[in-house]
Amino acid sequence: MGGPRLRVTSVTISSPDPRKLAAFYSRLLDRPVTTSDGPRPGEPESAGWAQIRAPEGGGTTLNFEFEQEWKPPVWPAEPGTQNATQHLDIHVDDLETAVEHAVRSGAAPARQQPQADVRILFDPHGHPFCLCS
Repeated sequence: MGGPRLRVTSVTISSPDPRKLAAFYSRLLDRPVTTSDGPRPGEPESAGWAQIRAPEGGGTTLNFEFEQEWKPPVWPAEPGTQNATQHLDIHVDDLETAVEHAVRSGAAPARQQPQADVRILFDPHGHPFCLCS
């Protein structure tokens, strides 16, 4: 195509407590939190930044950044509410076992499940994510 080579390497997720959310995804994905910074002067204790770096050889790095004006998204979307503008799709080998693991890690299943081979869950701060078989 002749243009520059572009490659997505990470996704940044806003959160009212990024270090707590990184700990959740660390448990969920069985990856260590590779960076964890506390709040800047004048910020609340829950502020900061954290990262779960992609494993060697590929994958996506997850970054978690503090959002002062956090409002959890509503899924499915409802008029006048904060909409989820993106979500993570996570491939799994065994859907039911993965759902059980996600719930033990701190996720909550969505009430509405529109597909047989996908389970929609919410992380501890309300971001939807999908487990896909």
